[in-house]
Amino acid sequence: MEKHIMGENGISYTLEEDGLYYPDLYLPEGTEYPIGKYGILRKSYLKEHRKGLYLELILAGKLNEHLHQVDEECNQMMDRLVEQMKEKQGVTEKLKMQNQMEWVGKMNNIRACAEEMILKEIVCE
Repeated sequence: MEKHIMGENGISYTLEEDGLYYPDLYLPEGTEYPIGKYGILRKSYLKEHRKGLYLELILAGKLNEHLHQVDEECNQMMDRLVEQMKEKQGVTEKLKMQNQMEWVGKMNNIRACAEEMILKEIVCE
């Protein structure tokens, strides 16, 4: 049996040790982007709940780019929401200096609320 063959569909295949031919598929160059927390969460969500979209992105070679965009969008939204909530709740540097434990508690609450909103609106859409 030949080590490499060309299929009728124009895709080349390579014979592996298990005796099966596997397609030689490669991602286009320049598609490797760093992915953070929200990108990883989005990937898990797509795998479990949106398998069709997940496979479509993989086959188009756009999964990594999509995850990177989602991660960037989530991080920007997180920064915006935290600042808006801090302003509405009166969480200032003055409070931080006067009562550090209260400031930490409020900031933790703000971050948790902002993250919950991001997960519902972007990651799990």
